[in-house]
Amino acid sequence: MTASAPSSDQAAADQNDDVLVRISSVTKYYGRFKALDDVSLDIHRGEVVAVIGASGSGKSTLCRTVNRLETIQEGRIEIDGVPLPQEGRALAQLRAEVGMVFQSFNLFPHRTVLDNITLAPIKVRGIPRDRAEERARELLARVGLEDQAAKRPSQLSGGQQQRVAIARALAMDPKLMLFDEPTSALDPEMINEVLDVIKDLAASGMTMLVVTHEMGFARSVADRVVFMDGGQIVEAGRPAEFFSSPRTERARDFLSKVLSH
Repeated sequence: MTASAPSSDQAAADQNDDVLVRISSVTKYYGRFKALDDVSLDIHRGEVVAVIGASGSGKSTLCRTVNRLETIQEGRIEIDGVPLPQEGRALAQLRAEVGMVFQSFNLFPHRTVLDNITLAPIKVRGIPRDRAEERARELLARVGLEDQAAKRPSQLSGGQQQRVAIARALAMDPKLMLFDEPTSALDPEMINEVLDVIKDLAASGMTMLVVTHEMGFARSVADRVVFMDGGQIVEAGRPAEFFSSPRTERARDFLSKVLSH
């Protein structure tokens, strides 16, 4: 007896089960300015989504709404099928599940690299210090900084500090990583050392939303590129298709400017 092929309804359900982040009709205002305008986006488990667009297009605002660093006025955001908590312990728990890496590194300047990475696992997760430090050293080795554990952030280059920030986020074993223009504050020679770490994460199957100006990274690492303009998702698709034949005039205009340099 041969098994029948799954119905289209079943296929849709399977696809639905695979959604880790669901952003539905989200609108965000700053005063009268509409920073996000009816944005909807699904991010599947293991998927790398690169969000690109001009400055002021809503990219960073979208990223920051996913762990409620920015509140929304309309719409709904779900992570693993659970609506984003409003506040309190549930929100803190969610943020422990969602790693975030910012433009500025946000490291504690008075603490060592090792302390920066172990603080949250010990305080939030209740992990014993020896286990947290062992994990931190593993992560430092992963980002190529195993010999920097005793230093303070001011003793590191910008690229090294950003790699520490990535290790710190990973120390919480997040189910999702958010990157808000992680290389925009770096000198050009430091950009690749950070992008290489993010590429390694992508290869390991980490689900990621990456806001970036680095078109080469978006083209080579992302599973999907989302192009934003005026607070809206104008176009989305596979990198090869988006970069070779964008469907909208706005995307064509944007690419003609950023790829000509």
